[in-house]
Amino acid sequence: MGSPFTGLAFDSVEFASLATIRQALETRLEELLSDTNENDDPVSQAMRSSVLAPGKRIRPLLLMLAARDLGCTAPVLLDLGASVEMIHTASLILDDLPCMDNASMRRGRLTVHRQYGEDVAMLAVVALLSRAFGVVSEAAGLSSERRALMVSLLSQAIGAQGLVRGQYEDLHEAHRPRSVTDVMTTNSRKTGALFQASMRMAALAAGADRAATDALDRVALALGQAYQLCDDLSDCSPDHGKDADQDRDKATLVNLLGAEEVRRLLNEQLEEADRHLTIVYGPRSALGNFMRSLFPHSW
Repeated sequence: MGSPFTGLAFDSVEFASLATIRQALETRLEELLSDTNENDDPVSQAMRSSVLAPGKRIRPLLLMLAARDLGCTAPVLLDLGASVEMIHTASLILDDLPCMDNASMRRGRLTVHRQYGEDVAMLAVVALLSRAFGVVSEAAGLSSERRALMVSLLSQAIGAQGLVRGQYEDLHEAHRPRSVTDVMTTNSRKTGALFQASMRMAALAAGADRAATDALDRVALALGQAYQLCDDLSDCSPDHGKDADQDRDKATLVNLLGAEEVRRLLNEQLEEADRHLTIVYGPRSALGNFMRSLFPHSW
């Protein structure tokens, strides 16, 4: 099914506000998963309910804003953002499984395996990853070379040196004594990898030069660290839609250094991200404003 946004410029009046961009993304996600709605089977239901559950949509919004601020106004940004959100959602389903974090709540709802069973949850993960790669490989308005590079970026972000490696380390190393460097490396793999892939896809979509691409890489890595630190700080909160106290016995930086030092490191990472963002976009940009809104009590 084609998008109703096909042909609209991404910098037009219709896309003037962040709320409108977010709504366009939600609509596109529904469209891209509409074929699963034709079959009333549990896997299709799990795919739709997990992706379409209320979420922050941080990664796709970063991608779309980064590309738009670089001059890319193609409607294909919605498809690229949607693919990243599908991958992120698949990673959350895995993270929640009994053999992983054994979580019961995600995005304010029962986790997928609690609703549909572990078998369906695993199959939904495979189906979402497959759908995401398919969306990128068929993305209109991009050369075959750029599509192939984006598929490769996502593959690396997910794979044995990215999300998978980070998740393994979080499961098998986090209960042992670890250095600050080791924990930050795990954070880069588990959280930063998909931020980095999103920013690189934005740079590719916009045809950015090497300097801008490298700067966005640094923004993504610093932002990934900051986001994970913020997540660790909020672990005890019952108000973020998922299980509290998941990190009680883990070697997180909060447990290693204490909350005050982690807040200092968080601000340090945000300053690093802001510095490199300014190199690309100047002191004021939609992307910078969105990034700051993610951490209202910092900066």
